[in-house]
Amino acid sequence: MSIRVFKPVTNGTRNMSVTDYSALSKCGPERSLLAPLNKKSGRNSYGRITVRHRGGGNRRKYRIIDFKRDKFDVKATVATLEYDPNRSAHIALLQYEDGEKRYILAPAGLKVGDVVEAGPSADIKAGNALALKDMPVGTVIHNVELYPGRGGQLARAAGNSAQLMAKEGGYALLRLPSGELRKVPEACMATVGTVGNEDHENVKIGKAGRTRHMGIRPTVRGSVMNPCDHPHGGGEGKSPIGRPGPVTPWGKPALGYKTRAKKNRSDKLIVKRRNDK
Repeated sequence: MSIRVFKPVTNGTRNMSVTDYSALSKCGPERSLLAPLNKKSGRNSYGRITVRHRGGGNRRKYRIIDFKRDKFDVKATVATLEYDPNRSAHIALLQYEDGEKRYILAPAGLKVGDVVEAGPSADIKAGNALALKDMPVGTVIHNVELYPGRGGQLARAAGNSAQLMAKEGGYALLRLPSGELRKVPEACMATVGTVGNEDHENVKIGKAGRTRHMGIRPTVRGSVMNPCDHPHGGGEGKSPIGRPGPVTPWGKPALGYKTRAKKNRSDKLIVKRRNDK
């Protein structure tokens, strides 16, 4: 996918760009795979804000994605490539030989009319899904399961991929997009290839209203608040924060403070952390 840059006809279109959707199919979504998506606006079940700066935005329908790829040894043809408002990646509609339809994350290079398959006998090509034990070392993958049968959880964003580095003792060693080296059970499923829409990271929003359409509300710096609203607030003009280090509005250290649990059960599976030197 390429990027389409606007001419500076207005202030809003200056420095603004969007993904070029010309390669996507010109059709609506598959109605049988749509589900309602109610807005939460950052509120929990008590109605209290637990995630700030959320609210508003355009109305969406959720697309039911097949993250498990558990329909084995049945070939499927790519019917359409579509936009998904709920994620950065594009999605592909698969039409199986028995008539069933499913959405999957569209890998880079997948085109309408291509045939994909899941199962131990599938070829190593973009869009096919196999267990890690059935893949050769060095394969570039995405939509990787952490636990067998749970569905893909790793490397699902646009342009992301993991790499199979080794297999030993019932575990596969993966290099994740963050640089972390982690062990995953060999029975976990993964899809071959890189997630499509690689240019998503190069899109420039261009104007504040476009983030409001995405459901993101403004973020205000703590240093411009009053002391009763934020620990960084108060003072005359541009005052320093006046304490040993930056903190959150509730006084918890920010910017570099380690929050990972000291006794995390996944520690034994992480060979190298992403921030290790």
